[in-house]
Amino acid sequence: MIRITKTEFDGLLLFEPEVHHDSRGYFLESYNKESYRTSGIDLEFVQDNQSFSKAGTLRGLHFQKAPYAQTKLVQVLIGKVQDVVVDLRPDQPTYKQYFSIILDAEKYRQLLVPKGFAHGFLVLSRHAVVLYKTDQVYRAGQEGGINYADKDLSIPWLSNPLIVSERDQQLPILKDLNNPF
Repeated sequence: MIRITKTEFDGLLLFEPEVHHDSRGYFLESYNKESYRTSGIDLEFVQDNQSFSKAGTLRGLHFQKAPYAQTKLVQVLIGKVQDVVVDLRPDQPTYKQYFSIILDAEKYRQLLVPKGFAHGFLVLSRHAVVLYKTDQVYRAGQEGGINYADKDLSIPWLSNPLIVSERDQQLPILKDLNNPF
């Protein structure tokens, strides 16, 4: 059984799986296609991605361009992150707005990020392992992103200093983005 919470962003959902604890530890279903389908979420995940990052690492804000855009199911296996998405869908009332949430290994929550969002996360613990399922495979040359420090977005990142790749530092701000959505 999974508890699904809607956010103010259409299609952006928070999942909380049922966790069974006993003296040995815990057990949970991190994904069950039939349970998701019964809940009205009919996705075919085709790729899993996993990253290990140290404290202060910011990855993002990334997306794949349409028609290769990805829906992602994001979860933290070890540690704690600030997970952030920005809505790039011009037809939505939440267009150009961000959503931020803490995901950690202790609460087991997952964030379903639909196509049309840029996604990133900041590691708040000593290190973190993040796993995300996608419904499209990665396509080289189809990636894009927006700059994490865009002043128009004013995302309040929860750690400083930040460790950001040179590539991510060079991403355009939202107003300069040739939006593929």
